[in-house]
Amino acid sequence: MKRLILIKYGELTTKKGNRRVFINKLEENIKKLLKNDIKIIKKLDRMYIETLNIDLVSNKLKKIFGIQGIVIAYKVNTNIEKIKEAIVKILENQSFKTFKVDTKRANKNFAIKSMDFNNVIGSLVLKTFPCRVDVHNPEVTIKIEIREETYIYLNQIKGSGGYPVGIQGHGLLMLSGGIDSPVAGYLALKRGIDIDCLYFDSPPHTSLEAKNKVIKLAGILNEYSGNIRLLVVPFTKLQEAIYKNVPSEYNITILRRMMYRIATSIDQNYKVIINGESIGQVASQTLTSINVINSVTSFPIIRPIVCLDKIEIIDIAKKIGTYETSILPFEDCCTIFVPKHPVINPKLEKCLEYENFDYESLIKECIDHIEIITNFNNNYKELL
Repeated sequence: MKRLILIKYGELTTKKGNRRVFINKLEENIKKLLKNDIKIIKKLDRMYIETLNIDLVSNKLKKIFGIQGIVIAYKVNTNIEKIKEAIVKILENQSFKTFKVDTKRANKNFAIKSMDFNNVIGSLVLKTFPCRVDVHNPEVTIKIEIREETYIYLNQIKGSGGYPVGIQGHGLLMLSGGIDSPVAGYLALKRGIDIDCLYFDSPPHTSLEAKNKVIKLAGILNEYSGNIRLLVVPFTKLQEAIYKNVPSEYNITILRRMMYRIATSIDQNYKVIINGESIGQVASQTLTSINVINSVTSFPIIRPIVCLDKIEIIDIAKKIGTYETSILPFEDCCTIFVPKHPVINPKLEKCLEYENFDYESLIKECIDHIEIITNFNNNYKELL
């Protein structure tokens, strides 16, 4: 009897002819994120991982997208007596008064049908342990999957679901230090988009603590990806030019337009820009504002949390581990110098009128001096 990890794919099983591509990507991501001494056996309906560190590996697998369920299973020969021996041995370490048996017979060469084998094993358990059958609310469910080999397990750990990161290509997340954008990044990763993060740094108006906060958020997201780069844009000169040349009520609108110009000018083969906008949450997120801001680019922009309310967003942030960092009191460049009365329904012609300063050269300077952070533990830095 061998102890191993069994992975259930969930949504990947709907991919039919493309399933193998998704499974290969999942295998690649597991190897990249785990970095443990593991052996992977992949099949179209299941994946199996053999390792000496089962508890550590199974815990890390919970953050890898493309996995619906994680099971610590026991593999035995598909032989009635071997299966019986294994089940007795497994249950010896369990404390339970009620149970049920759930057999799936994928191997049709096995002589006993699933329901009949449930009865065989149920009788064995009743004779061996002081317990009774409860098919509705059992304390222990004995799962038996009869394949070329037979796999026996009791509990299933819920995986993160979704698609393997990278299967949909590469996107750029506009990451601030707030609650919303990390959640948007997490949801994009869950749908298979590999992401880099873009942060606008505006010292001395924003602090080093604010930058470190974003580095930490990027590092948390990287636990779900293993491939994230944080691109830090030196935004001070351009932001100061906006506040010098633009009426205060239009500051945020023009600032956001400049951010999109920068995001779409970074030549890294991104397929999409991702942000944490939610309709109506702030002045720049009304439908009118979104349209005016978007008009600077035809680049695809997705907003994973666009129709969620704040409570729903906070719930996800707490679940993925970004909330406590996001609420640290360090302002980003979108929250400094916020006007008392920002325009809610900006006019495009007004934006074009106010953008009468040499922002092109300032944008180029921003892009030319982007800093890349790839090691979130040591804050390793290099220039783009």
